Amino acid sequence: MHLAALHTPSQIQLNKDGNLKHFLTIEGLSKATLTKILDTAQSFFNDQNQLITNNLLEGRTVMNLFFENSTRTRTTFEAAAKRLSANVLNIDIARSSTSKGETLRDTLWNLEAMAADIFVVRHSSSGAAHFIANTVCPHVAIINAGDGRHAHPTQAMLDMLTIRRETKKPFEDMSVAIIGDIKHSRVARSDVAALQTLGCKDIRVIAPNTLLPYGFEEYGAGVRLFNKMDEGVTDCDVIITLRIQNERIDSPALSSQAEFYKMFGLNKERLALAKPDCIVMHPGPMNRGVEIDSSIADGPQSVILNQVTNGIAVRMAVLALSMQGQLQEQGLLEAIAG
Repeated sequence: MHLAALHTPSQIQLNKDGNLKHFLTIEGLSKATLTKILDTAQSFFNDQNQLITNNLLEGRTVMNLFFENSTRTRTTFEAAAKRLSANVLNIDIARSSTSKGETLRDTLWNLEAMAADIFVVRHSSSGAAHFIANTVCPHVAIINAGDGRHAHPTQAMLDMLTIRRETKKPFEDMSVAIIGDIKHSRVARSDVAALQTLGCKDIRVIAPNTLLPYGFEEYGAGVRLFNKMDEGVTDCDVIITLRIQNERIDSPALSSQAEFYKMFGLNKERLALAKPDCIVMHPGPMNRGVEIDSSIADGPQSVILNQVTNGIAVRMAVLALSMQGQLQEQGLLEAIAG
């Protein structure tokens, strides 16, 4: 899959009116677009801070196409679609016609012909969602639920919503630390892009050199590298710990779980170096005692479970906004987000 020949994601993510058509990556989207997603997500909470249910997507069909295993992301997308009254189909890719020799392109075209409105796509290949949106099913809204090491845009936006709701501080005034396997993390890449777009000027990446991507300097202004945990978390407002994937353990990239925890695990002593009201986040699933101590994961500064709830709201927002042209014609979206 050679993405250089395709249109850039920013060109195909927005329609001619500048509204969201697909949601493939954070890169290329404006602060105004990200803020609109956050504002729309916030509108799905009532005065008691509970998620609402409405019929915004009644009669529309959302298909979850997960070519890569996931429980949390798929389940929250399903919950989000059902809260918007959409029809939801979870396609078992492992047992689909592709296992019988049908090409992926033909499988997707057949699903599109079943009157699908939105495909939620998770794939192990970087650029897969972009490829589907650009060359296979451009008339279906494509939501990227994670593609290879490239991007996880809805995770980034639920992280941004969590930061906004929990800290009540402007992004411009915050220091945010991201700790762990930066090299292989699509969450880290999307979080950094979202923070930069929203105006955060102090983004700290904390990792051993073996878990940093090549060309780290390309992240640009406002992003600083720390190889020492204590220095990196000092006076932070937000700490995001990333999952260490099991295949990295006992490899040249990472000698052992115990060694990683000793050097980069978040414990009480290190959290005490951050600001007193610092919040702790994790995209899940957690490896307790590797990336984070249980006392922190379950402690008063942890907002990890809040991230899950915020994830439903953000995914509701992205699903609704991808259909916004039709919804605006019916006068529905403004009544919710306005």
